[in-house]
Amino acid sequence: HKLSIAPEMDIMEYCRKEWRGNTPVAKRMRKGYEAVAQKFASIRRVRGDNYCALRATLFQALSQATQLPSWLQSEDFTMLSENLLSKYDWIKQWQLKQKLGRKMREISDEIKEYLILLREKWKNISEIKDPIEKQEACDKLFRNEEEEYSLYEALKFLMLNTAIKLYNDDKDGRRVPVFSWLLFARDTSSNPCQLMHNHLNHIGHSGGLEQVEMFLLAYALQYTIQVYRLYKYSTDEFITLYPNDPEEDWPVVTLITEDDRHYNIPVRMCQETML
Repeated sequence: HKLSIAPEMDIMEYCRKEWRGNTPVAKRMRKGYEAVAQKFASIRRVRGDNYCALRATLFQALSQATQLPSWLQSEDFTMLSENLLSKYDWIKQWQLKQKLGRKMREISDEIKEYLILLREKWKNISEIKDPIEKQEACDKLFRNEEEEYSLYEALKFLMLNTAIKLYNDDKDGRRVPVFSWLLFARDTSSNPCQLMHNHLNHIGHSGGLEQVEMFLLAYALQYTIQVYRLYKYSTDEFITLYPNDPEEDWPVVTLITEDDRHYNIPVRMCQETML
């Protein structure tokens, strides 16, 4: 089985291997990696398909999970697909893992299975106290392709659910975060149905997550996603937070990107930054 997250490697060693030249870009990348190396000792490469933002975020969240998030504990969590499908007929066109043309009940059942799997895996991993065992459990999960891709379907569906909530809140005059306006200001996603057709259905197949969808993922998981954007080194966007005004009680996961398309994960916080 191919591991979706490569074993860890020293961050500066990785940087020297990847960025040898003396071009302005290579110099900036090296500076960026040096800054990350002040905080983290190692890097793990994430498999580079169109799921990599979901993969990196979920892997980091599970690696440090010590409890089940409250939204995963709610009674109606596993009923989400049935509830949404009963209200929004267009969700029947949700594209599931490359299998087209299915009946409504099947879609609802299949998504329900993915949501139950997400809850079960999160619960099991968060209950493991020993850090080495926890890491092994995460590695094992991300070696199991069938389960891994099912979890991404669950995440995408949670993103859709969050988008529908935000869209309705805005329509009802409730306060919504700024990114929500940006999300629905795009010609290709002026409402949740278009967002599903033109964006969410393509994630993992023909496209990854755009910036504004990183915010949506953060809201869906109720996690702050902190990203070192290496090509923005020495600008105020070098470390970007999604959302940029996070809730205080949201846990934080950290990712690294060189281009806002592919994400890797930094691991092993350096001792002094932990104190």
